[in-house]
Amino acid sequence: MKIHVNLPIPVLKALHKLGKDISSARRRRRIPVKLMAERAGVSRATIGKIEKGDSTTSMGGYSAVLFVLGMTDRLSNLVDSIHDLTGRELEEEKLPQRVRVPRRKKVRGEDE
Repeated sequence: MKIHVNLPIPVLKALHKLGKDISSARRRRRIPVKLMAERAGVSRATIGKIEKGDSTTSMGGYSAVLFVLGMTDRLSNLVDSIHDLTGRELEEEKLPQRVRVPRRKKVRGEDE
């Protein structure tokens, strides 16, 4: 049974490119599919799906393959705030116009 996922076209294109890039990286390292599957702890069929950019393959499968390729640092920085320009711009819009030092509350018995 094939699962159909409705994803935006840019997402599908990005997954397809990711799959092609993973395939190229594996081949550049001269790692056979069988060995990649063993090291990643997934089946050979899953490697095939990943390299095709299949959207139904788990994030864990993609992550395991990136680990085998020595690229987990890329995964951990995907949504890092350094790369989140839109988020930072939105955050800056909410910054206060000026910052005030809070007034000190009076304590009973203090001289005025």
